Amino acid sequence: MEIAVLGGGNGSTAAAVDLSMQGHNVRFWRRNARAQAELRARGNVITLKDFEGARPIRISLVTDDIGEAIRGADLIVCPTPATAQSDIAAAMAPYLTDGQVVFLPPGSFGSWMMADIVRTAGNHADVSWAETGTLPYLTRLHGADTVAITTRATRLPTGVYPLRNAEHAHSVLARAYPSVEPAGDALSGALMNAGPIIHPPLITMNAGPIEHFDHWDIHNEGTQPAIRRVTTRLDAERMALREALGYGAPHFPLADHYETSDWMYGNLAHDKLVDSGDWREHLVLTEHRYMREDVAVGLALLVSVADWAGVPAPTATGLLALGSAICDDDFRQSGRTLENLGLAGTERAALQTMLRDGA
Repeated sequence: MEIAVLGGGNGSTAAAVDLSMQGHNVRFWRRNARAQAELRARGNVITLKDFEGARPIRISLVTDDIGEAIRGADLIVCPTPATAQSDIAAAMAPYLTDGQVVFLPPGSFGSWMMADIVRTAGNHADVSWAETGTLPYLTRLHGADTVAITTRATRLPTGVYPLRNAEHAHSVLARAYPSVEPAGDALSGALMNAGPIIHPPLITMNAGPIEHFDHWDIHNEGTQPAIRRVTTRLDAERMALREALGYGAPHFPLADHYETSDWMYGNLAHDKLVDSGDWREHLVLTEHRYMREDVAVGLALLVSVADWAGVPAPTATGLLALGSAICDDDFRQSGRTLENLGLAGTERAALQTMLRDGA
């Protein structure tokens, strides 16, 4: 397929390399013109390290022109942090056309938000927006020219906006990511996002060690039994909310990530993550993605949806308050919420119709 990959971080680089390795014609865009020029000077080659060893992978097109990347692409993969989605949607708006599929792994309801930005910009193309529960890879960059993929996702529950396009979207996605499986509409996909469940307890409850130690492995030393108990309670609130909204099982309980082989990353994913050593890093507590994306965006969304639906979420609400205090902010007011998306006054039936048919 013709695939555009947007962004230059861990997930985007892994996607560009992995999809190129599969034989797709990948157009790799990031806004950093200097970084893209340096990659072109290396012949568009990035070294992939995974369980098969290290080998060079060439990407078909490397560009800082988003129009060049998107024109004619069947699939647009956007594994950027949720905090970048609004800017990217505005940049994409002039170029999107009927039939294209935009994939956000994960999304935090970015599928609806980005579609709304594109519509507001005057583009009414029939684009399908899809979002899933996690990145397709556990991955880290090892410098500018190497990406390490610890493991690949084996199950990617994915919601589609508008839901009427689900069959088309899944047929396109399956050609790039066979692990994608239907998970209903976009809000269902957003409530599959694992980041706002795994990461808020880790980033808030490890605040002391993070600020004390120069390097800290948040998934090793940071994942202690007390924190796991909080994570389990938080995930129970997510699943109760899904049930209250009529989204049935499977809910992909996070306990499976730690205890079984049936979660999104398959067998022993947490052990592989810890053994890799790639997550022992310097963390800036108030700036880290786990705080600015998974608390201020993903957890704020979950709390606002729970409030809207009348479903108790005391653990989520408490962690959101802790993150807000740590950052001297109020993420319930400033984060990604139904209020800030302009949806808080929408009745449930009207929201379901919108998610099915589009705006």
